Amino acid sequence: MKPNDEAFYLNQAEPNRSCLLAIRSMIIKMNSNISETKKYGMPCFCFKKKAFCYLWIDKKTNEPYILFVDGKHIEHTKLEAGNRSKMKIFRLDPNKDLPMKTLESLFFKTIRLYTSGTVKS
Repeated sequence: MKPNDEAFYLNQAEPNRSCLLAIRSMIIKMNSNISETKKYGMPCFCFKKKAFCYLWIDKKTNEPYILFVDGKHIEHTKLEAGNRSKMKIFRLDPNKDLPMKTLESLFFKTIRLYTSGTVKS
């Protein structure tokens, strides 16, 4: 992680900081084709240079969430589309244990969108 990318995480108050760093670690370990960058001021994760998810903090609730860029292709009860046509978000409660199995499944499904050709990478 580059120092300027690290600032996003370090500027977060606990428990958001630990939550986001745990998610970051999980994403990076998922696949060797995943890289991390910063877009729109947010940590962005790319699969073969195509953005597939972002980490961010909800301005109203001050809780973190994961934004899945091609979320419209993924069905899960915890994914919210809101008024977005393409993206969906997964809200995180930083005061509870992270739903690691659920998140792992969502990340694998997302990566499969690119490896299967459903979404061009």
